[in-house]
Amino acid sequence: MEKVTEEKLMQDVDCENGRSRVQESAAELYQLAALMLGDETQAVEAVEAAVASTEIDPCADADASVSAARTHLVETTLARLRQADPRALKAPALSAISAGGCIEGDDLSAAGISSSQLAAMVSGPGRRTLREWLNRLSAAQRIIFVQRAILGWDNAASAASLGRWASEIWQPGQVGEVFRQALCSLANSLAHAAVSQA
Repeated sequence: MEKVTEEKLMQDVDCENGRSRVQESAAELYQLAALMLGDETQAVEAVEAAVASTEIDPCADADASVSAARTHLVETTLARLRQADPRALKAPALSAISAGGCIEGDDLSAAGISSSQLAAMVSGPGRRTLREWLNRLSAAQRIIFVQRAILGWDNAASAASLGRWASEIWQPGQVGEVFRQALCSLANSLAHAAVSQA
């Protein structure tokens, strides 16, 4: 009997930790939506829609629940972008998105940006600068940047996600080149900001 009580107590603790993690993720989901949509009101609506369509069991693995909520948020955001403009998520021809040799790879380190710098730009003092920069990008570039740089998705996962909502198939190579172009733009933007502050 004592063992059952102890197991129940442990489950209650796990459920409480799960509830806490899910609640903390609401702010993170809002930040992601705001970065992808560039509009705070639409971001709130997207988070509400994503959370409403995600079954979250606080007693289950909290990280899995949060991951599911993130995925639903991306899908909700893509649906909204497509509804607003069916061509917003159109896959570009590879020849039209060449980064022109600005950076060699399609990861943050190739653009000279560390994980800690990105974290400061997402939720720290650089948040406004990041949002202003993202607002200059196309809808597809914004989504790909968030998927790759912030959520850590690979090119194939991003291509599959975009392909469900775009009017044509996205290839992983297209995602990689669009991300590379976005990183080049971000690196240039940060360099100009550093020069202007000096």
